[in-house]
Amino acid sequence: MRIGVDIGGTFTDLCAVDETGIVAVGKVLTTHDEPARAVEEGLAALLPDLGAVEQVVHGTTLVTNALIERTGSRTALLATAGFRDVLEMRREHRYELYDLHLELPAPLVPRHLRFDVPERILADGSVHIGLDEECVARLGRELADRGIEAVAVCFLHAFTNPVHERRVGEILAQVAPSLRVALSSEVVPEIREFERASTTVANVYVQDLTERYLRDLEQRLRRLGIGRAPHIMLSNGGLATVDTAARHPIRILESGPAGGALAAAAVGPADLLAFDMGGTTAKLCLIAGGTPLVTHQFEVDRKYRLLPGSGLPVRVPVTDMIEIGVGGGSIARIDALGLLTAGPDSAGSEPGPVCYGRGGTEPTVTDADLVLGYLDAGYFLGGGMRLDADAARAVLREKIADPLGVSVEEAAWGIHTSVNEEMANAARVHAVERGHDPVKLPMYTFGGAGPVHGVGVARALGAPSVVAPPAAGVLSAAGFLTAPLAFDFVRSARAVVHDLAWEQVDALFAEMEAEGAALLEKSGVDEVTHRRIAEMRYAGQGYEIRVPIHDGPWPGTLVDEFTRTYRALYRRTGPAVGVEVLNWRVVSSGPKPVVALRLASSDAPGEARKGTRKAYFSPGGFVDTAVFDRYRLVPGTRVDGPAIVEERESTVVVPPGAHCVVRGDGAVEVTV
Repeated sequence: MRIGVDIGGTFTDLCAVDETGIVAVGKVLTTHDEPARAVEEGLAALLPDLGAVEQVVHGTTLVTNALIERTGSRTALLATAGFRDVLEMRREHRYELYDLHLELPAPLVPRHLRFDVPERILADGSVHIGLDEECVARLGRELADRGIEAVAVCFLHAFTNPVHERRVGEILAQVAPSLRVALSSEVVPEIREFERASTTVANVYVQDLTERYLRDLEQRLRRLGIGRAPHIMLSNGGLATVDTAARHPIRILESGPAGGALAAAAVGPADLLAFDMGGTTAKLCLIAGGTPLVTHQFEVDRKYRLLPGSGLPVRVPVTDMIEIGVGGGSIARIDALGLLTAGPDSAGSEPGPVCYGRGGTEPTVTDADLVLGYLDAGYFLGGGMRLDADAARAVLREKIADPLGVSVEEAAWGIHTSVNEEMANAARVHAVERGHDPVKLPMYTFGGAGPVHGVGVARALGAPSVVAPPAAGVLSAAGFLTAPLAFDFVRSARAVVHDLAWEQVDALFAEMEAEGAALLEKSGVDEVTHRRIAEMRYAGQGYEIRVPIHDGPWPGTLVDEFTRTYRALYRRTGPAVGVEVLNWRVVSSGPKPVVALRLASSDAPGEARKGTRKAYFSPGGFVDTAVFDRYRLVPGTRVDGPAIVEERESTVVVPPGAHCVVRGDGAVEVTV
């Protein structure tokens, strides 16, 4: 028995799997003041006997929330003399050129806690100015005396020669052992000073909070009778031990969304668009060649959600997806221009949508979906939570319908369709920017609200079909169980391909692969595989693309692969200039688990059709709509729209003009 646990902004999802498939699923409200408590309560309710559980895999939004809410440790930065303000200067780039009131997130370390350290290493790794060790010792003692809890060290060109950073770590351990210290040469040993400093600071800023949480989680699992320590989902789709995650907490920044992408890749075709809509956000991810795309450029706390450059950059591998602030709990309002909008702020789980009856006062997407008849007020969470439809109607009337001069149903339909269009627009941009046509991609939808909105998004996007996999409401948690133990490593060594010293390249790869093998062997993995990647660009370009390294004659094979990758992304090749490599990467991983993401059993046989209820579809308004029990629909069953297919954690809406078929694995496929 293996269990996946995903803590989201509104719900904590749980999914238990054995060799036959998915045997139990659960969804409980997230306890924001003490996130591990929801995990403990959810696990206790999920299965009567947890003694047979061999593995718990966990993903969390804890790190993201701590960075956004600024609840991490009091942190200082030690930088090369003259470079302490790199966090403030950023790249001197205006992400919105003509906005006179441009906002940027404040650095995690204020200026009075950023210090210049006399030292200088040149780009070739040679020491130009030696390290002032007395200055470091004096700063360490002073910081500890003033109650500083963490220190980030980021020296110029430390990714080429880390000798000064390592010596700082030794000195601080001697004079101020209570300080947590992060070295940029260990956290993110690659080129680009600002991103390296920002990532190193973010890592140590959340380290204490993350470690305390993970240790608390371990204790709660032991209390439940689960003897083995949990594994933690990484943002790039791999797994790590608690010790590794506690040392590199920035690597679990986007751990939750990665699970959904992995699950979609496990149950779908080679190329698809994964659409995950929960209570707080919606995520869209392109799956290409059976694998979620990975990027190393990510931002936290963006001031403008869709504008790169408006957030805190974090240079770690994350599943490449676009996230927008639209979920079931997103608050709907009329803006200053008199237009209907929803999000990005969310009612979350506390107090939640008005229909939850937990004190919410603002209309949300879930309130609109309930008024439209898509949700059953008596069957939400399988009947574990009753919704108040009258309260939802009242708040929609007061805040939206009456001010706009429309009916409550029209207001609800406006909310529903506007968020569908917003998500479709984001999906279109995400796919096209990565060289894919969304019209040709089936869409796999999951999350509590995903199947409700899936067909509407697909119609706006032009996608041919929508698939709601089994246990769609908790699929991210199920996806955690498909991931192998894995970690990735990077070294910066800029060079023109045809000038490369291949012995040096092989030495870099051998060093990273040895590090990966040692890390995984400590976790009990005997069979380790390594995947090599080069980050390349045409000489003179500002940014690089990821190119897989295959066996073959070097350097010709590498240049050919770069050209193929570049053409796939941009539909053309670049100028007749040299090609250079900026970074070398290795992904070390253990064996991939074999998991059947299908329902292991269904309820007792019986009539699948539960009855009918009124549901709203434009332009006809409310129509009698057949309602089906997903657990009693046998493979091969076809259902014509309008119809609603219900399970405990999510609901599939099949509008007029569409139909769905139950596949052999229990997935519901809607032809749009």
